[in-house]
Amino acid sequence: MSRFITATDRYIFRLVLVPMIGVFVLAASLLLLEKMLRLFDFVSVEGGPISVVFEMLVNLVPEYAGLAIPLGLMLGILFAFRKLAISSELDVMKAVGWSYTRLLRVPFLITLALVALNFAIVGFIQPQARFAYEEMEFELRSGALGASIKVGEFNTIEDKMALRIEGSQDDGRQLMGVFARIADNDGQVLSISAREGRFLANREDRNTIILRLVDGVIVHNVAKGSPRVLSFSQHDLPIDLPALEQFRDRGEDEREYKLPELLEVGWSPESTADERIGSQANFNYRMVEVVMMLMLPFLSVALGVPPKRSTSALGVFLSIVIVVAYHKINQYGSEVAEIGRIDPFLALWGPFAVLFVLIAYMYYQVAFVPGGQAIGFLESAYAKVARRLKKLVGRDKLRGLVPDQDIHMQDDDEGTPPHVA
Repeated sequence: MSRFITATDRYIFRLVLVPMIGVFVLAASLLLLEKMLRLFDFVSVEGGPISVVFEMLVNLVPEYAGLAIPLGLMLGILFAFRKLAISSELDVMKAVGWSYTRLLRVPFLITLALVALNFAIVGFIQPQARFAYEEMEFELRSGALGASIKVGEFNTIEDKMALRIEGSQDDGRQLMGVFARIADNDGQVLSISAREGRFLANREDRNTIILRLVDGVIVHNVAKGSPRVLSFSQHDLPIDLPALEQFRDRGEDEREYKLPELLEVGWSPESTADERIGSQANFNYRMVEVVMMLMLPFLSVALGVPPKRSTSALGVFLSIVIVVAYHKINQYGSEVAEIGRIDPFLALWGPFAVLFVLIAYMYYQVAFVPGGQAIGFLESAYAKVARRLKKLVGRDKLRGLVPDQDIHMQDDDEGTPPHVA
């Protein structure tokens, strides 16, 4: 085992692991925080408990992990090789006969493990989590999660009862200033006001709850006759809960199917044409998202090794753009394929083939062409832009925004003595 995994491999493993975990946590946290604000607003409008926000966020973790895991893997390997290149350790390793492909042994082992993890997430965990999220959202809208009575507003229950609460204490258990108006089909109306009240469960009938009122007055109005007034120190008012609509079964959306179910529906002669196309599009979308991860080590090396005597971070920015843009292209291709405008295989594996050729070319330039650069033309253009900016705003204002060597290069072109740090 020590011959297969050497001390250098373990060193590369440590360099990859720390930024990989950091990027994964950061990316997932940013995505969840953006969604959390919307969920807090949604739950507050629906009057549901705050705890349901965190339960819904847990069900969103597999959805965002499908993008956060590839980003973390790519940037972890990229930062590791970038550090090796900037510190000249990479030159020493290449001088003793270690090629880029050999140095990628441990990163590829990490990639295979994350490919298996991402396959389990997008193939089996993500569909279940998506369905659970949709079910919780439905139950929140319908009141099945225990949506609270809104304080200071009239709340209608089954079009027969209007209830208004002036205030609440003890997390909504103690109600203050209760007013209720109940009408029946015979024209009888009960108007009830009480100093305080409390909701109690009914063990005999779970579809009915008891509103126990304290220190109040009941005004009984009938269609023909004078109203009757009754004062009470305690009165139990039964309230029939509205019937809750049942949530739909899983599978209305192809994204809620597991991979074996997608295969069964997408290639079954008993399925309709729309079901087959939708299932095939979703199946191919999930597969390209997983298979694409096998190319990320090559992309990371191609973009992570900067030009000699340069600390340019252009490759870092470009790698993020490539991965996120490819993810969005796959989403668009899947949506277009689901409505039958293009063949699912072509819509999803076509961009994959283009990306594969691009990454293979970039890696070949870095690993097998002496002095080759994957994005050399972009680095040159970036350096020219940096020199132009230096002329416009001055050197001091550019420090920290562009690499120092780009500023020094301009000094050499102008015939000034090179700057010595």
